Amino acid sequence: MSFWESFWDLIWWFLWAFAFVAYLFALFAIIGDLFRDQKLNGWWKAVWIVFLIFVPFLTALVYLIARGNGMAERSQREYKQAQAATDEYIRQTAGTGSPSDEIAKAKALLDSGSITQQEYEVLKAKALAHPGHPAQTV
Repeated sequence: MSFWESFWDLIWWFLWAFAFVAYLFALFAIIGDLFRDQKLNGWWKAVWIVFLIFVPFLTALVYLIARGNGMAERSQREYKQAQAATDEYIRQTAGTGSPSDEIAKAKALLDSGSITQQEYEVLKAKALAHPGHPAQTV
């Protein structure tokens, strides 16, 4: 066997491996979309799965053509929900981030009698010493 014959065999092997991996990505995307779609009846989901098992390439092609737009919409909706949840988590974790807001809240607590003057001073000092705040680098 010459070098060029084995070279082209290697090229074909990589081509088939790429096609197989691409098919697996499409298959998992389709299965994920099936279970994400809440409008589709469970029996229809089962029919799609059965066809994916017995006629995989044709079924994947038909699914992507027939339900591709809905698949993109569901994926985009899920992304937006995840992004909104992440943004909300960041807002909750970071708090207001504004020392003036924290001091105003502490002042309101002091004025209502919920905290003492000493506690107010501690909260004010914490707000002013907030990491990344310009007042800290005096």
